[in-house]
Formats: sequence, structure tokens, C-alpha cells
Amino acid sequence: MQGWRNAGSTYLGLLILVAIIGVATAAALTLGVIAQRRMAEDELLFVGEQFRSAFESYYRATPAGHPRYPMTLQDLVRDPRYPNPRRHLRQIYVDPLTSQDDWILVAAPGGGILGVHSASMRSPIKIANFPTIFQAFEGKASYADWIFFYSGGTADPRALPQPARWP
Repeated sequence: MQGWRNAGSTYLGLLILVAIIGVATAAALTLGVIAQRRMAEDELLFVGEQFRSAFESYYRATPAGHPRYPMTLQDLVRDPRYPNPRRHLRQIYVDPLTSQDDWILVAAPGGGILGVHSASMRSPIKIANFPTIFQAFEGKASYADWIFFYSGGTADPRALPQPARWP
């Protein structure tokens, strides 16, 4: 009879150990997912700054009589206004949150594109302590509200037209 009691307590101890390992694994996975999203947010800020800088470069390099904003994102990679290749952006980056090239384009008032934002409607983890250039992102409800743009010196995103998906 004594052998059965020892076997039962060993089995109970093993079940408790398995439960503890399961809880620890679930917690580690949750932390891993959060860490991965934080890295994607950091990557989005980097890529967004690349786009913002490219829009500014395109705007400032505009020859007289030409549109001040690109008509497509490809125009940032190879500026069609010049006979020799002129690049304002090295490549069209994928959105780190969606892993696709599905940027939502923000139309410029006179035609063309003055900015982009993510298609992700998820709530951001980062809601404060942004670099100065991204102060307007504080308290935003979704990644889609993080608009990366250059509008000829106007840096107020409230003055932008409503974002619209372009073909």
C-alpha cells in the first residue's frame, strides 16, 4: 500500500511541475511577441523616416515647372524628372507591421503623394517618448495614425487631407 501512495504523490508532483512549465512557457511566448512588436515599431519609425526624408529630398530637388510631389513611390527610387538616375529613396520598403508593400498613400493638395502610413489598424505599444520629429504620434490610437510625410515645411498632420489608398 505504501508504494501506491509514493507513486500518487510523485504523479501529483509531476503534474504540478508540468503546469508550472506550461505557465512559464506561455509567459515567455507573450514576452517574445511583445518584444517582436516593439522591434517592428522601431523598424516602422526607421522606414517612415526614410520615406519622410525622401519626400523632402524630392520636394527640394524639384526643377521649375515640375510637380513638387512624386506621382508614385517609384518616383522616389528613380526620379523621372532628370535624365540621369537620381534617387531619393534606396528602395520601396515593406511595412514592418504587415510584411507587405501595402502603404496607404497620402495625396498632396495639388496632386502627387506627400506621405505614407501603415495599413495596420492595430494599437501601438509605444504611445509616448517619441523622437522630436515624431512627437505628433504620441497618444495615437493605431499605427495607421503614424503619418510619415513632408509638405514643404508644414509639419502639422492635422492639416493633411484624409488618407486614401491609391492604385
